[in-house]
Amino acid sequence: QVQLVESGGGLVQAGGSLRLSCVASGRTFNFATMGWFRQAPGKEREFVARIWTSGGSTDYADSVKGRFTISRDNAKATAYLQMNSLKPEDTAVYYCAAGPVRTTWNQNQYNYWGQGTQVTVSS
Repeated sequence: QVQLVESGGGLVQAGGSLRLSCVASGRTFNFATMGWFRQAPGKEREFVARIWTSGGSTDYADSVKGRFTISRDNAKATAYLQMNSLKPEDTAVYYCAAGPVRTTWNQNQYNYWGQGTQVTVSS
């Protein structure tokens, strides 16, 4: 059984930082791509960042470039999202997702999802 479990969310003031973690278990050889998405109240879920196992290639949504950093520790089957200079508009439930080789920003390409972790940024 495949599981993705996020942690690290919470309440932070604008300008602050948080680091989200996503631990994968199960058939992790499928997890060639790890991604982070978020969903704010009343809005659709959107792409935040993704990283490939092969070569470590990363990609980010324009709204988080320069502020967020995605990384992974394959030995620990864990992906991270370091979020700096947080803004109130970053408030959302953040989801970890896993997909096959060369998965991009399209959430339909991801096979597995975590339950989400709430991030709230106060002004």
